[in-house]
Amino acid sequence: MPTIHLEIITAERQVFSDDVDTVVAPGSEGQLGILPRHAPLMTALQPGEIMIRKNGEASYLAVTGGFMEVMGDRVTILADACERSDEIDESRAQAAVELARQQISRRESNLQLQEAAVAMRRAQARLTVARRRRARPGMGPGPSAEGGAAH
Repeated sequence: MPTIHLEIITAERQVFSDDVDTVVAPGSEGQLGILPRHAPLMTALQPGEIMIRKNGEASYLAVTGGFMEVMGDRVTILADACERSDEIDESRAQAAVELARQQISRRESNLQLQEAAVAMRRAQARLTVARRRRARPGMGPGPSAEGGAAH
């Protein structure tokens, strides 16, 4: 079965680099599924989950935004920030969701509402990815920068 090479990079580090079967990412216009031989594409990413499927196993990462380029059999994601499920502290992610809810409820301007809504999407993505790890006991830490596959 053909694969595509996925690379996820932030300003601080390479989060993931490996050949995979499928990538699903939160594009600016909605979820984007990328399979081998996908047409060339460049899009902005919004806060959400990246799902990576390799050898029938799915793993998830939280992304806060960035850009994705698809060229040939290569997908490159330049992320503002990106975390694997094992890197996310679920209680801190839940606290961030609650803080964003409070900011939305007491907003004083449209700009504050927009900023709080973005913070809410980021926090909710982190919480969802962290909870996926808990819901799948026995799963490994997920993809790694060393070319590790989804466990």
